[in-house]
Amino acid sequence: MNIELYNYDLPEELIAQTPIDNRSESKLLVMDKVTGKIEDKIFKDIKDYFHEGDVLVLNDTKVLPARIFGNKIDTNAHIEILLLKNIEGDNWECLSRPFKRLNIGTKIKFGDELIGEVLQKKEEGIVVIKFSYQGIFIEIIERLGLMPLPPYIHTTLEDQTRYQTVYARYLGSAAAPTAGLHFTKELLKEIEQLGVEVLYVTLHVGLGTFRPVQEEDITKHVMHSEHYKMTLEVANSLNKAKKEGRKIYAVGTTSTRTLESIMTKYGEFVECEEDTNIYIYPGYSFKAIDGLITNFHLPKSTLLMLVSAFSTRENMLKAYDHAIKQNYRFFSFGDAMLIK
Repeated sequence: MNIELYNYDLPEELIAQTPIDNRSESKLLVMDKVTGKIEDKIFKDIKDYFHEGDVLVLNDTKVLPARIFGNKIDTNAHIEILLLKNIEGDNWECLSRPFKRLNIGTKIKFGDELIGEVLQKKEEGIVVIKFSYQGIFIEIIERLGLMPLPPYIHTTLEDQTRYQTVYARYLGSAAAPTAGLHFTKELLKEIEQLGVEVLYVTLHVGLGTFRPVQEEDITKHVMHSEHYKMTLEVANSLNKAKKEGRKIYAVGTTSTRTLESIMTKYGEFVECEEDTNIYIYPGYSFKAIDGLITNFHLPKSTLLMLVSAFSTRENMLKAYDHAIKQNYRFFSFGDAMLIK
């Protein structure tokens, strides 16, 4: 379980810096999770792999413009904050930079509308901040904040909506559930017309999804928790599908972690709203999903470990090697995989 088992070499030019013009025209690598057999397709071809009665589960979280900039009130030092998770009321768990300049009691002014006070310092640059303001917090953040694009993207995103899925609904994510970026409203409609049941869960993406593994032994890594929600209607539909032996396809690792968290905890799908820090790596036995639509993930990431667990590490690394040789685009704005 050494971290190097999940490493691979990626040419920098294959890291997608911008989204392609048409979401559904990205490449799609289709892989049989058992045999490792690979097909090269276009994403809109994904509908050819669904059958009447199949279930498609998407994460309808919406990305906050969660990157905000301020200055310490006492010294005017520049501070950058990334909102990660609303703990309660106006208290937020945040990633801060520079972390060393902040102490408990430090006050930060963000423009003329928002003041934050540090209540707690944790590890890995994380602080808990209580915000004070006049008006509606989310509206202020939408005015002040920037989209929290990953650090490997160096090109300015001209159209901010391209870092949202077309079905994004509930604000709260610090990053996009990127597997869903390939879907258009038209493609989803075509899939539904095939008799596929399209359902939505909500998981607000936070540090658990994108924090790199620092441990040499991957089993020692601890996931940060993320907040998720499943409605009674969706739970009932999924339980019915399971009972009838219909296939459930998850769009993205976030949808997967939501479904697997609920099945692991309750043994069935239930209406719930809670936090999960489920960590899926090879050896995990999947209980909820039969297929997975995902992007190409960073080396040594928990996401690469999750998709390896769904197939095998060997199959996954062979698929990644194939994708590199075929000039697939990697990471958030990159191409997709269907693992079936």
